Amino acid sequence: MDTLMVGHQLRAARKRTGMTLGQVAERFGGSISQLSTIESGKRELRLSELHRLADILGVAPDALLSADAPSERIALEVALEQAQAGPLYGSLGLPRIAARATMSDDVLRALLGLHEALREMHEQRAATPEEARRANAALREEMKSLDNHYEDLERIAAELLDAVGHHDGPLSRSAAADLAAHVGLSIHYVPDLPGSTRSIIDRAHGRMYLPVDEAVGRDPRVAMLQALAGHVLGLDAPATYADFLRQRVATNYLAGALLIREDSAVAFLADAKERRELAVEDLRDAFATSYESAGHRFTNLVTHHFGIPVHFVKVHASGAISKAYENDGVMFPQDVLGAVEGQTVCRNWSARRVFDAEDRFGAYHQYTDKPNGTYWCSSRIQQTSQGLFSVSVGTPFAHTKWFRGRSTPHRLTSTCPDPACCREPSAELQSRWGEAALPTPKISSSLLAALPAGSFAGADRREVLEFLDSHASD
Repeated sequence: MDTLMVGHQLRAARKRTGMTLGQVAERFGGSISQLSTIESGKRELRLSELHRLADILGVAPDALLSADAPSERIALEVALEQAQAGPLYGSLGLPRIAARATMSDDVLRALLGLHEALREMHEQRAATPEEARRANAALREEMKSLDNHYEDLERIAAELLDAVGHHDGPLSRSAAADLAAHVGLSIHYVPDLPGSTRSIIDRAHGRMYLPVDEAVGRDPRVAMLQALAGHVLGLDAPATYADFLRQRVATNYLAGALLIREDSAVAFLADAKERRELAVEDLRDAFATSYESAGHRFTNLVTHHFGIPVHFVKVHASGAISKAYENDGVMFPQDVLGAVEGQTVCRNWSARRVFDAEDRFGAYHQYTDKPNGTYWCSSRIQQTSQGLFSVSVGTPFAHTKWFRGRSTPHRLTSTCPDPACCREPSAELQSRWGEAALPTPKISSSLLAALPAGSFAGADRREVLEFLDSHASD
């Protein structure tokens, strides 16, 4: 039971009867100080004592256990006492403040408001990568349960594309601009966009600001469509990691659905499947997108429409996973929280072996015998401003019959997460160099690091607002 609230319920019930502490104490068989300690919430009642007091005061025992404060004033007093009993207030080294009768309700509200603001600030500062990894793992499970196919976002994309008359093939930049105009946004390319942002939308003036120069390896339509997606979906500043990640998935998904229209892509893939020539690079070429965008979109459609389970993984040249999705049981490496981002892929997987392939122009195909079955995978390398990454799409052995590249001679075995597979050095190397090696590791900055203070999830709030103010009169 909540001893603090029980004490307040007892005091309120006693006052309603008009009885004094002494009168109740006499009938209860205890001292005034003992009863006062109970009413102040400093002593926990036994169940038998609770029933005796309820009988003395003429109330039901459940009434004394109610979590609802008898009055707004008592609710404020209880909240203040609970706040001061918490670890945050205790860490400040400040004296406890008693909610005296002479203290107004407004003073109590002000004290509680200050404590709540302090709590929120500390929560933001204390937000850890663990929180992000938990949220990411939960979101990935949701995506898996839906086969990474969101009907509502597909419908929105189809309605927008119909509105500008785009029904098939690549989405041109002019058609993307037509989409922006259709939703009430004018596009402005500027040289001084804050470095922490990819785009900024001014909702007051209906403007979308984009950088004049695009980052290496980025499709200029993507930033525009992602910003447009956020506007269309009415997104606000995320309050938590879960909000941030869900918004990122939603905007990326809608942008992809605008770049590669569902009905058109499904018809294209159906024809390729009929010919047993499914290939992500063909989807890329047919809709003039990056291989990564085509790979993402492939996962949105191929399971939902054709029943083919797949996985997608983007891996840095160092072996660390940047993005991943699966509904085929591929068993990505993961930490104790279930997150895969930042984890190292086995050296024998296609996503790592592709970096050693002589031909970097074509796709690299490989079968990998893993502890839970054999998987086929198609991988390509892409250059970005953050370095080299491999982008891979794969499927279990039973479904490779639909894919081009299934005749590849490349086949390796992976026993990861067994450390002996590819992580432990040989006994000879360990003996020769184990004591001599003293490396200086790189300090990586994780995409899932603590959410920065402010409301724009990594963007400098001051820079953003100053930017909008400087352009408002253009």
